[in-house]
Amino acid sequence: MTVVVGVDGAGRTHRLGEIAAASDLPVIRVDGRSGADVDLSGVPAAPPDAGCLVVVDDAHRLADTALQTLAAAARRGVRMAIARRPTLDRPALAELDEAVAAQGPVELLGPLDDGALATLVSTVTGRPASPDVLAQVREASAGHAAVAAAVAAMVGAGAAVADAAPVPALAARLQQRLARLPASITDLADLLGLGLDLADEVLADAAGLAPADLAPAMRTLRDEGMLVSDGERLIPAVAQTLLADLPPAQRRRLHDRIALALIAAGGDPVTAATQLSAARVRTGHAARVYAAAADKLRFDDPAAASTWYDDALDAGADPGTLAAGRAEADALLGRPVDVDATPAAPEEARRVALAAGAAAAHQGRATRAADTLTAAGEPGPLLAAPVLVAVGRPEPARQAAGGTGPLPLRRFAEAVLEISDPAAAVPLLIEAAEAMEATPPALVLPDTPHAMGALVAVTACDASTAEHLLERAIAGKVGGPVATERHRTLLAWVRMRIGRFDTALAELRRLAGNPLPGRELLLAAALAAGIARRGGDIAKLREAWTIAEPVLARQAVDLFHLEPVEELLVAAARLRQHHRLDPVLKALDYIVSRLTAPTAWVVSLAWVRLQLAAVSEDAAAAEAAADAIQRALRDPTTATRRQLAQGTAAGLWVRALTGEVDPDAVVAATDALAAAQLPWEASRLAGQAAIRTSDPAAARKLLERARDLTAAEPAVTLERPDASPGGLSERELEVARLVLDGRTYREIGSQLYLSPKTVEHHVARIRTKLNATSRAELVAALRRIFGDQSTPDRQDR
Repeated sequence: MTVVVGVDGAGRTHRLGEIAAASDLPVIRVDGRSGADVDLSGVPAAPPDAGCLVVVDDAHRLADTALQTLAAAARRGVRMAIARRPTLDRPALAELDEAVAAQGPVELLGPLDDGALATLVSTVTGRPASPDVLAQVREASAGHAAVAAAVAAMVGAGAAVADAAPVPALAARLQQRLARLPASITDLADLLGLGLDLADEVLADAAGLAPADLAPAMRTLRDEGMLVSDGERLIPAVAQTLLADLPPAQRRRLHDRIALALIAAGGDPVTAATQLSAARVRTGHAARVYAAAADKLRFDDPAAASTWYDDALDAGADPGTLAAGRAEADALLGRPVDVDATPAAPEEARRVALAAGAAAAHQGRATRAADTLTAAGEPGPLLAAPVLVAVGRPEPARQAAGGTGPLPLRRFAEAVLEISDPAAAVPLLIEAAEAMEATPPALVLPDTPHAMGALVAVTACDASTAEHLLERAIAGKVGGPVATERHRTLLAWVRMRIGRFDTALAELRRLAGNPLPGRELLLAAALAAGIARRGGDIAKLREAWTIAEPVLARQAVDLFHLEPVEELLVAAARLRQHHRLDPVLKALDYIVSRLTAPTAWVVSLAWVRLQLAAVSEDAAAAEAAADAIQRALRDPTTATRRQLAQGTAAGLWVRALTGEVDPDAVVAATDALAAAQLPWEASRLAGQAAIRTSDPAAARKLLERARDLTAAEPAVTLERPDASPGGLSERELEVARLVLDGRTYREIGSQLYLSPKTVEHHVARIRTKLNATSRAELVAALRRIFGDQSTPDRQDR
């Protein structure tokens, strides 16, 4: 008594033949494929004296009455071997299976093992199978005997097993089997052949099946020998043969049904779009899925969204329905926005206008951005408020700030209205930045409170806040990719301003050849010019000028970029490109005057003019700039430490240019400038005073001071980005080692032939570079650089 269980093509008939051949008894054969016409007259009701073996093939195809007759005979002792599919789909079949299995083994036919597969392939091809051929056959057939034989026949005929090639011996067999199945199961097989990873409800819907009918349909395909033994996917050779035989029109119909099912399921559109795109589906319903995926990703991953919008267009989507989303994605990527696109509805038109206004701001067209945003409808005016202030239109900015919109935008607009006092505006911009991080609006931002807060914080002599804001913006990806470029470049510029070149140099290398929108190109040009100027490298300054000149030619400057623009203007002066100076300075004069000449910004602009005069050694121009600073500082009680330091230094600079140098006063002024986070300007003042004094001792003192204030040569570091730990110069490393050794400033100075005051300045620069706000933090940072050295901790004096 034996029960042989296996899917169609697993070798059930072959196994029954082996059992019959091994038996010494007469064999009575019953073929289930005869159906209702099966002849059971030769099957004894009970075992005769001589006995016999009844062999029943395809028992699952027999009628219930035939199954019941055979079961009764088996229970009376008639020896019987039956073969069936794995699914017991009727009580009568289960009854026969139970009667036979109660008196003998059950054999399960699964995938062929390596030995059986090698024998089969050799038998079919007539020659021993190589390991490579066996691997190909197993991969294509999943070890299914009938499929392996068909694949082996193809290999034996000299054909290669390719992913897209049909298996000729399988094609007719599959057509015959599918012709007997319901259309829904045939569609299910074709859908599985597409190789898409679809959820059950989507697969059932696309095949026209009720969800509860999917599992039985899968069992049918498994019993038909089409599925791999350990999953719900088609055997690879079966799948490729079905797909090769699938007419294009039928394939498009299936893809469209998948798209409809995915939409109806309401699942993740990105997952759905990925499935359809992998199959290169280009139908109307697929276009809806692609557009939904793009809309979902446009703020989180605008680059991917842009690709999905392209796929939607290729699939036949109406461009008007995609215009708003594409505009937002393009703006977030720093691309121009097509304002001539025709949105499908007024709401989409408003979104296009908002994105176009933001993109104009990114391109450095602040006036155009302000006008576009103001006219776009809510919350356009709120978005326009910071831009209006930047171009010197305070009254329209106040009106715009009264608009409606998300809380972060309202906080941002309120903060920039206080920009005349940078120190007062910084806390408000921090609050706006925190609100933006907590609830980022689904909008393209013309600028971020983080970027604007950093620029204002530098003017307020608060570089640490500027760094903090920018680092948070980068970590939180505030404002999308275009804003991240801005935040990174700004962070490098801030660190360059305070003498930390490591980040600035790394960012400059990263930006090389990287396409940037106009405003960020201005920052990159300022960064390149600043690095070249501080390195004293005229060749690199000329290289930087090739970036800077077209930026200055646009004259697209605003209030908040006043200080970065200084680097470009000084580069122009150094290279005698004076025709580029006046238009930019006039534009900045106009903006500052329209804002009622706030002290901080008047001083900053006059300081730019002073730097230009110093480069050109124009004493008269320097005196005019210094006078402008002094007029702005008539009430010193309202001035910040930075502005007071600039006012004192300006007068000394004028005197130095005329050959009148007070060494002690100059050193004191450089101390004040360095404390106000203007170390480069302090070193330039000391250097220019040194070369103009007639007192050799004073000249040496001032030159030493200039050297102390100058950071590690950027031009050298450009070639050696990892030259020193922590970005410290060689002299700073010497001082740092002695600090870690517990030496006082006087002891360090005695050993290095420096004054205690000079050592103090070195330590201050080391703290700034290592971002250490206390002695404990400084020692901890130095131990990370040099290793833990247990030393006594002495006083810093």
